[in-house]
Amino acid sequence: MMVAACQPPVVMNDTERALSLVELHSMDAQRRGAKLICFPEAFLQGYDVRAEHVRNVALDLESADFSSILRRLDGIEPVIVLGLIEKRSGSFFNTAAVIARGNLVARYRKAHLIGNEQAVFERGSDHCVFDVAGVKVGINVCYDLQFPESAAAASEAGAELLACPCNNLLRPTTAEEWKLRHNQIRSERAREARVWILSSDVTGEHEGRISYGPTALIDPEGTVVAQVPLMTTGLLVVEPHIERLAPAQVIGN
Repeated sequence: MMVAACQPPVVMNDTERALSLVELHSMDAQRRGAKLICFPEAFLQGYDVRAEHVRNVALDLESADFSSILRRLDGIEPVIVLGLIEKRSGSFFNTAAVIARGNLVARYRKAHLIGNEQAVFERGSDHCVFDVAGVKVGINVCYDLQFPESAAAASEAGAELLACPCNNLLRPTTAEEWKLRHNQIRSERAREARVWILSSDVTGEHEGRISYGPTALIDPEGTVVAQVPLMTTGLLVVEPHIERLAPAQVIGN
């Protein structure tokens, strides 16, 4: 099964632009044979965890507003894993929505919250595993990957591949310190849980912060099979066969 992961620019509080990028890259992935595409954490509204921003942009996934977003995506064949800010019954969640042909088929709410997330979001408690072309796919969101039990729980539920929306827009010194460690940690999780890991992250600068990425595919041995270059927007398309891998295709924008 061919899979894709997008490394888009940082987009903040501009749902229309973010959604346009989701459409653009999903159609590109479709033309190149991908059955699954992953986008970054909170990409739809922008990763800003200040309470005012969260209250203003959060979406109820059963609302008319979200239904209109689903209608825009109903002609896209690959299953989309899209990071967004969700509201439900007065609570807010850092959520990855799973969208197939314009239908919400699953959701995963980030279980491990970091920093200011803890003041605005509720923790998720459920693991979801869904089928894409015969492959069982689970989800971890960014900081979840610091915890072996998160990847292990998805693996124990049957996941063969983890789609991992991430967003590492950090202060420059922290971003520099962590730019290579992200993949090192994900490689550890892949080896421990015996799963493939497909990560998607933003890249670029915003208000004194920077994100290098990475967006990558890592195999169950912990090897980075393919990666979008750091600080480069682009789309990764690769086929994660355990026995044999198709050559990766990486294009910049």
